[in-house]
Amino acid sequence: MQKATITAKTTAKAKDMERISAMRNITIGIAALSLVLVLGCKKQENTSEYNNSSSNNTVASQQATTNLSPEDLGKLGAEIKKHPKDAGKILSDKGLTQEQFEQAVRKVAESPSDSKKYADAYKKAS
Repeated sequence: MQKATITAKTTAKAKDMERISAMRNITIGIAALSLVLVLGCKKQENTSEYNNSSSNNTVASQQATTNLSPEDLGKLGAEIKKHPKDAGKILSDKGLTQEQFEQAVRKVAESPSDSKKYADAYKKAS
């Protein structure tokens, strides 16, 4: 009977050691995964800060490049109205994007006198 008790104790001890080893491996895996996630997220935060600063520079450059007069914008708008399929090419020839053109037109719309100049130039070019 003592052999059976010793064998049972040895088997139980082996199972305990196996569980401890498995738990240790799982814990190491979770720690490694956590470390990878933390480092990955930290890298993304730095990248997003870089992207935000570069997009702010883009907005500033867009505002600087749309110094067309209301008359020029009116003529440009009329030309786009005549040839809508070529709108991208027309704008790029003037060094503008669609967003820059829209922003410039909104800025003109803020002033009644500039709006009148835009409308007159648009009508003449149409």
